[in-house]
Amino acid sequence: MTDVTRRNIFQYAAVAGAGASSATAAAKPKKVTTFVFVTGANGVAAGDSELTLRGHRAVGVNLPGHGPEEQFHLAYQAPQDLEKLATIPSPVTDVTLDDYVEATVNVVRRAAEHGPVILVGGSLGGATITKVADEVPDLIDRLVYDAAYCCTELPSPAQYLETPEGKPSLATGILGGLVGDPRVLKAIRVNWRSNDRVFLDAAKEAFMADATDGELLAMLNSLLPDESLLVSNGDARGSRDGWGRVPRVYIRHSKDRVIPPALQDRMIREADAATPDNAFEVFTIEATHAPTPKAYRQITEILHKLAK
Repeated sequence: MTDVTRRNIFQYAAVAGAGASSATAAAKPKKVTTFVFVTGANGVAAGDSELTLRGHRAVGVNLPGHGPEEQFHLAYQAPQDLEKLATIPSPVTDVTLDDYVEATVNVVRRAAEHGPVILVGGSLGGATITKVADEVPDLIDRLVYDAAYCCTELPSPAQYLETPEGKPSLATGILGGLVGDPRVLKAIRVNWRSNDRVFLDAAKEAFMADATDGELLAMLNSLLPDESLLVSNGDARGSRDGWGRVPRVYIRHSKDRVIPPALQDRMIREADAATPDNAFEVFTIEATHAPTPKAYRQITEILHKLAK
């Protein structure tokens, strides 16, 4: 065998080996972070398309009774029949916090098969993600509370609203939009499509004070009429051995008038005192409870940087 032939064989072997190595690397799937979003009251399942464009996965949890097809009726369409709307049975009458937790655990289990999971709860969704972390702490890479309830010393979100820090909340601004008797429906039903100026002004002040009318109406029209009475009163405290060992993040909304900043800070302090070895990583953004699209971009940026 000549030196030239020997050299050619070695070169071929080197190239072939590199090709095989590349093929093996290509065949090994990349672990992609999945963001699992749990909506707040009256919300629908939704992810974050910008996170997907940045190479992550994002999925919203379909909470029991929260399917638009379950809640939207002709009586809710224009021209509205409010008298009829007030009597239609609610799909969330018997829905509990445990039901929300079960639905979310099922999504987390499936997502965890493909890589790290970051579980995000907004507003009332914080109650759900705490209890999910108790159920499957080893499947959650990180918990993110986005201006959300984190119950530690008090059992429920409803009780936190009764504290001195919660009293200034403007959440009662929705009362002007109530349809039907909550005691009969066993649910809170709000006519988000109302054109009553007093109600719209109150909703804007409470949820999205810095929004344009178009941004406010777009947000309100994305909401479902009904929310369970049972979820906000459920025991949403986590255990030290479950929830307490999952790394967690709190995104404070400094202009929030539904969960005031003082109440957000109280919940952060109480959680940190309960698990001093696993304190919150805290970010603050200048946003109302329901952030405008411009403000929400700050949240996307924070979440993107949390992903592995």
